Order: sequence, then structure tokens, then C-alpha cells
Amino acid sequence: MVWCLTVTSVLIVDSISSVSVREQAVLEDRVLALSRERDQRAMEARAAQQRFAAAIEQISSMQSELLALESRNREMESEFQVARDTLRRTMEETGVALSASTASQDPKADELAGTLDLLTRTLVETVDKRDQAAAKTNEALRLAGELELELRLREEESDRILRQIEDTLFVSVEPFDEMLRATGLDSEALLASVKGGHSSHEEAPLVRIAVSTKGKASLEDATVRANRIVDRLDELDHYRLALESVPLAMPVQDAFRYTSPFGPRWGRMHKGVDMAGPVGTPVYATADGVVTFAGWQNGYGRIVIVQHPFGLETRYPHLNATRVKVGQAVARGERVGDMGNSGRSTGPHLHYEVRVNGEAVDPMRYIHAGRDLL
Repeated sequence: MVWCLTVTSVLIVDSISSVSVREQAVLEDRVLALSRERDQRAMEARAAQQRFAAAIEQISSMQSELLALESRNREMESEFQVARDTLRRTMEETGVALSASTASQDPKADELAGTLDLLTRTLVETVDKRDQAAAKTNEALRLAGELELELRLREEESDRILRQIEDTLFVSVEPFDEMLRATGLDSEALLASVKGGHSSHEEAPLVRIAVSTKGKASLEDATVRANRIVDRLDELDHYRLALESVPLAMPVQDAFRYTSPFGPRWGRMHKGVDMAGPVGTPVYATADGVVTFAGWQNGYGRIVIVQHPFGLETRYPHLNATRVKVGQAVARGERVGDMGNSGRSTGPHLHYEVRVNGEAVDPMRYIHAGRDLL
């Protein structure tokens, strides 16, 4: 019954762990999708704003042209009025009847009539141009209204995307701090160390967004919110880097049984946790690190030692075979050896150790802390 209960507990823990990993992957995929959608909407909003600015500039130019045409129209009307008054005075002075035949015989009247016709045609043309300019201005105003509506809709869509990203990302980091504190590590020191070395990390750091808004308060607010999201992504990335280097995983994923805990045993200090299983059972690295030893040591038999950041070290003794070499970088979950019975051992098992700055600590603190994450 104890054996059945133990195996059932292990299977339940593995099931919960796999669900947590899938949920984390789904969350990361959704955040990336939302980020890409937010970037696309931001680009569309900037393009709409540029089109809106171009339309405003066109409207301004048309209005200037319309004002010039109206001014010219007033000048032509004044000239027309002067010419008409001059014609009337001339006709009164000469006493010539206002008839087509008489007027055609007076050279001065003919000249004035021709001037009057020219002014009339010019005035009509000016009025037509003014009407055309007014029509273009109205069309430009209509287009500007459509562009303004499109820009507002783009801003609303961008705001919706930002809210979705904020709802997804702005969660408390307290669970991560509690997890690190449960291991006995200083979470603030770990994060400071990660931030100090983040510039040399293989992944490019997130770049803060800088947008020239030209007085647009809504875009300024969106830029501030986007930069807050970038800061939170950067903070969560620091936690991710820190947690990847902390040995929170189980070194044995197959069925096994605990045979000896960490602590005093037989008058001596037992510096690890014994996990018994069949010879050849895979043994995995519990965190990212570099192999510093892979070979034979007295008492330990075949052993693999992995050095992790922050002064952490994990040891995997009594192996039947090693599967890594010194200097090799390993990731969490990578196979480092096979369970065996080498060295001073009473049966096939893994004597799993975790050391901090060379001092052995209870590995179960790290395993228990990592069950909710992995």
C-alpha cells in the first residue's frame, strides 16, 4: 500500500507539473501574439495620423487658395464697378443713346464695352474657380473627418490591445519571490546579479518605445503604458533567467523511492537525498549550468558535478554511466547520466546533492519550491 501511494503521488505531481508547463507556454504564446498585434495596430495608427496630417496640410493649402481667389474676385468686382461707372459717365457726356447701333459707331463706347465684356468673363471665371476651390475644400474636410475617425478607431483598438497585455502581464511577482525565499536564497541578490549580467545574455534586451507625439496626449499615454509593459516583461525575464539557474526540478523523472533524506545518518552527516530505482534510470540536470566534473571519485563512484550561477552546485553520484563531458553546458531537463550502484553504495540509487558556496543544503527545499512552477 505504501508503494502504491508513493507511485500515485509521483504520477499526480508529474501531471500537475506538465499542466503548469503547458499553461506557461500558452501564456507566453498569447503575450507574444498580443505584442505583435499591438505593434501592428500602433503602426496603423501612426500611418493614419500621417495621412490625417497630410489632409490637414492639403486643406490649409486649399483654404489659402480660396482666400486668394476671393480676394481676386473682390478686386475684379471693384474693377467691374469702376468700368461700369466710367461707361455711364462717358455715355452721359456724349449724349449718345444706349443702343447697339449707336454704341457701335462710338469708338470710345466700343472700347468700354469690350473692357466690360473682358471684366465680365474674368469675373465669371474667378467665380467658377472659387466654386471649384470650395468644392475641393469641402471634399478635403470630409476626407479629414474620415481620417480622424479612422485614427480614433485605431487608438481605441491599440488601447484595447494594451489593456489585454496589461491584464496578462501585470500579475504579482510575489509567488516568484516566495519560491526563491523557500529555497533559502536571497531573491534580491539573485535578481541584482541577473540584471547586472543581462547585457551580456544571448537574448537581446527589450528596447523602450519612444514615439514623437507632437502634442497628442493619447499617444503619449500609450507610449507610457507600452514602456511599462516593456519594463514588466524585462522584470519577468530577469525572474525567468534566475529561476532557470536554480535547481528546482527533479533529477529523476521515472518511478523511484526515497530511501534516505538529508541530515544526520549513522553518526555522520548525509549531505543529499537518496532516490532508489532500477539501474539505467535516466538522471537529468535540475537547472542550467556547466559540467565541472564527470568521472570517478572515491566513495561517490561515477559522478557528474554541474556548476550553476549564484554559487549553486548539483552533484549526481553512484551513476552507472555518465552522458556529459567536462565543460559542456547543460540545460534543465538534459540527461547527464544513468542511475547505478558505483562507489560506496548499498544498491542502485542516486545520491542527489545541492550545494551553495560549497556548503551542502537540503535538496528537498528546492524540489518543493519548484513543484508549483515546473
